[in-house]
Amino acid sequence: MFRGLVRGGAPEPDRITRRRRARQIVAARLEQLEDLSLSKLVPSTITLMALASGITAIRFAMISEWTTAVALIVAAMIFDMLDGRAARLLGADSRFGAQLDSLADLVSFGVAPGIILYMWTLNQIGDRGWIASLVFCAASAIRLARFNVEALRDEGATKGNPYFTGLPTPAAACMVLLPLLVWFQFPDAFVSEPWVSVLFIAVTSVLMVSRLPTPSIKYMKLQRQHRFAAILVFAALGAALIAWPWGTMTIGLVIYVCTIPFAIFAHHPRYVARRAAR
Repeated sequence: MFRGLVRGGAPEPDRITRRRRARQIVAARLEQLEDLSLSKLVPSTITLMALASGITAIRFAMISEWTTAVALIVAAMIFDMLDGRAARLLGADSRFGAQLDSLADLVSFGVAPGIILYMWTLNQIGDRGWIASLVFCAASAIRLARFNVEALRDEGATKGNPYFTGLPTPAAACMVLLPLLVWFQFPDAFVSEPWVSVLFIAVTSVLMVSRLPTPSIKYMKLQRQHRFAAILVFAALGAALIAWPWGTMTIGLVIYVCTIPFAIFAHHPRYVARRAAR
């Protein structure tokens, strides 16, 4: 009699347990499908394209195709900018994507530029040239490790503080390849001497591991009255990159390096206090 009442009235406890388990299984399956959605895969795919560009740059450096090798490093930079924007746009930010991005940056902007410089000119001084390449790779690894720690602590560049701590690895890769860019335009220049590359590696490595503030273009704000002029400047910059890629990149790098002293001044305690008072 009591079994009948249980069946006719409220469901049995074991049935409730089974239904809960079934719902949990369905929810877990749906969560797995969401993780495999296209929006989750797009940023990681772009990051892997940046990684592939950096590795392929090493291949072309081994056969002395210097322009193609540098162009692939530039392509890796473009992919590196796009993957973060795609992740924010699609709401696909994840710890996995952040770690994958750092590993790709280490290869594309740490290992690849060091090998390119070694194959181009540093091999002329033997082991000393290889040690210089290793120093640059090690400095890039230290810079990326510190960036990951700062990201976990929310201490990185933000809209309120558009400055990185130390030189970012993409900018360091371009800066260390500056002698090669100049050599593309002036083949007879002295920039092909090994000591020039060693000097650039030393300066760039120190800037990467330093605590100096460097500007972050991604978080810089533009006032509304300046946005139209900024669009015209970027359009002219794009046209110049197509017409004179190496000269435009050289001038852009020099301008970026010149902004570092202004970033240091902007972080001076007196200036910060004065700005807070305003």
